[in-house]
Amino acid sequence: MVVRADWEAQFVEYFAARAQPLRRLAYSLCGDWHTAEDLVQLAFVRLYRRWPSIRGETVDAYARQVVVNAFLSHRRARRRESLMADLPERAVGSDPADGLAVRRALAELAPRQRAAVVLRYLEDLPVAEVAALLGISEGTVKSQTSRAIQSMRGALQGAALANEE
Repeated sequence: MVVRADWEAQFVEYFAARAQPLRRLAYSLCGDWHTAEDLVQLAFVRLYRRWPSIRGETVDAYARQVVVNAFLSHRRARRRESLMADLPERAVGSDPADGLAVRRALAELAPRQRAAVVLRYLEDLPVAEVAALLGISEGTVKSQTSRAIQSMRGALQGAALANEE
């Protein structure tokens, strides 16, 4: 029983340290705090089940993998956008219009492109790790992020022109 309490204490400590960063990752992927919370809860349930067998140096990568896979599965199952009554929370000091435009541009991307952009640029992961997380080649990560960034630039420029008129 002492061994179980030991790994459970380690899990609780990990949860306290990593819940917020995983929520931000999930929100960056899905654009909805409620769905992000569901994705993170699913990730921690799966982590808890496998905790004793996960190596300490791979736990962050495993957690991100679960969140990304849950997001992609959720998107495949849903296949439609949902409207929100209220704007999502935003960082203090940021221009709400800029953040909203970026979130809209992200939302217009295909799920895998969005995941690649979020993991590569918001999570600041190297190309190799993004490729491993998404189960695609490094070249595909590079081409998908390049196309996604081009698409986002076009959407942001279009939004800026519309705001000027």
